[in-house]
Amino acid sequence: MGLSKDPQQHTTSRSQAKSARLATYTIAVWAITLGMLTACDSSHGSNDSGVSESLDLTILHINDHHSHLEEKSIVMRLLNAAGEPIDVTVSAGGFPRVVTAFRQLSQDRDNTLKLHAGDALTGTLYFNRAGELGEADAALMNEVCFDAFTLGNHEFDKGDAVLANWLQLLHSGECRTAVLSANVQFGANSALHPDRTPVAVQPYTIVERGGQQIGIVGLTIAEKTKISSRPDPDTHFEKEFTAAQRAIDELQELGVNKVVLLSHIGYQNDKTLVAELSGVDVVIGGDSHSLLGPEALSTYAIGTPVGPYAETLTNRDGDLVCIAQAWEYGQVVGELHVSFDSNGRVSACTGTPHVLIGDDFKINAKPVSEADYAAFATEIDRSAVLRVTPPDSRALAVLQPYKDGVEIYRETVVAHAPTELCSRRIPGGPGTPDYGRSGPNCNARGHVNIHGGDIQQLVAHAYLEVADQHYGGADISLQSAGGVRIPLEGAVTAANVLEVLPFDGQLWRLVITGAEARTMIEEGLEAVIGGQSSGPYPYAGGLRWDVDIRKPKGQRASNFEVYHRASNSWLPLEDEREYRLFALSFNATGGDGYTTLADVPPERRLDVGVQDVDVLLTYIESLPKGQDGVPILLPLDTSFYSTKSFAY
Repeated sequence: MGLSKDPQQHTTSRSQAKSARLATYTIAVWAITLGMLTACDSSHGSNDSGVSESLDLTILHINDHHSHLEEKSIVMRLLNAAGEPIDVTVSAGGFPRVVTAFRQLSQDRDNTLKLHAGDALTGTLYFNRAGELGEADAALMNEVCFDAFTLGNHEFDKGDAVLANWLQLLHSGECRTAVLSANVQFGANSALHPDRTPVAVQPYTIVERGGQQIGIVGLTIAEKTKISSRPDPDTHFEKEFTAAQRAIDELQELGVNKVVLLSHIGYQNDKTLVAELSGVDVVIGGDSHSLLGPEALSTYAIGTPVGPYAETLTNRDGDLVCIAQAWEYGQVVGELHVSFDSNGRVSACTGTPHVLIGDDFKINAKPVSEADYAAFATEIDRSAVLRVTPPDSRALAVLQPYKDGVEIYRETVVAHAPTELCSRRIPGGPGTPDYGRSGPNCNARGHVNIHGGDIQQLVAHAYLEVADQHYGGADISLQSAGGVRIPLEGAVTAANVLEVLPFDGQLWRLVITGAEARTMIEEGLEAVIGGQSSGPYPYAGGLRWDVDIRKPKGQRASNFEVYHRASNSWLPLEDEREYRLFALSFNATGGDGYTTLADVPPERRLDVGVQDVDVLLTYIESLPKGQDGVPILLPLDTSFYSTKSFAY
């Protein structure tokens, strides 16, 4: 590991720890001989200088930015000059704002750590359509120059070799961010095996702040990474507790009595793990995209917090532990203040999840009045969590060529659709609610009356195919009709594909029973018929059924069949059997009336974290090519349409 920009930081590998341990013991004996060793509590380690001092530490952190490098527009709810709550559009997030926040929040503070809790990669076109894979992420991360970064599961989405190349990009400049994971064991053939990688992944690093040593231990979620990402076959992930405790024990043997766990295992898992571990003081988490903070975040329509920020728990020793996480996509920078007593124990922690926004307020797409602007500024100051943050100019300049590359890609022809891929949310002939959505040519072909939209079905099928190839497999998929916005015909650009799926949806994998799958489809049909909206109509990959909307609620779908890939045949859906479902997080959390999916317990749901449009583009790239080398995009064979027949 090279040195960080920060001259105080150094990295200690597991092998180095053994030799350093001997030196520590020698120093201790020398100190005892001189009568200078300060007594300390042996259960929590000691300061290797022999001096017991308190320490105030500031930790700035993000997690799960997932290649979201550009700012976006959000709608907040603020009080206007008349004191009325009103929806306000404003720019938010973007990595240049993250850079500014880290710089501003670390000014005039000597004892600051800058941490990233994993999943930097995959999620937008900036990952795989602008330079080398992850190049833009590495360039922007180096503008912050994190003290440590732990590997998330999505760092392994393209295999060990791609990850190894990305780590070299991360270390291509002056910055040398420590890359951590205590529980990954790279196989003999892995490009990240310690014998061959130029950028080593370490179990922990040791930094100095205020003349005192702080250990930072990395942790990667084990089972999820192995089954839903693509690490090399002989790369293994040890149980999180075992690896974390071993690393903490090694740090304590080295005299390090302040330990930060930089964890990518999820908020609830962090809370469980804290109670089992000895010697841990702080947990900076990721993976679950958890919004932590005051209930006011809901009032401002930012999101619903799932817990407090700077929460205090107790570890196995009964000592206080601070826990924090910073939501997702670079929208929040966490600022955690931790006070350590002279024995290295946490005595207090406070902090703020800063929501990064601009000041370009608009109401109904129009600039706001001076009076409303002043009212918004007052409320933002009072909020303590909303932070007006300008993008860093240098980071904007670094981002610009990658932004240009993404724009060029958006205009690139990625497919030819010689036959229109019709858009129709609901099957049905003349007079049915959605009949006019598809054009005369599509209606003349007739199959949309029986099976529904070609483009809706293609998207659902793409989810299934790509999940089977890249994300641990799936048996069925689900896509609400209204989430697919336009038909395709002729030359199809990447921008057209983005228009098909414009909502930046993220895919999850759930394990559901056949009975739950039946109920799921019935809920989609009821949301259409009972709710008078065509958007929730269900399209599925690998699952098909007959529909009779004249029947009572709960009895409208029948003759369910599941596609069996190995035998290339359709088999009856079995109520007791479990099936892996690939679906958007929107539906997986109950959106469009799919309440059965919202009730699936946590142990049967997995946030795969891949973007819907990226999955569709990946599917398109896998299709047979024409003479010009561009994929040919055709409607599916009607046997793969989820609605086999439609009676109305």
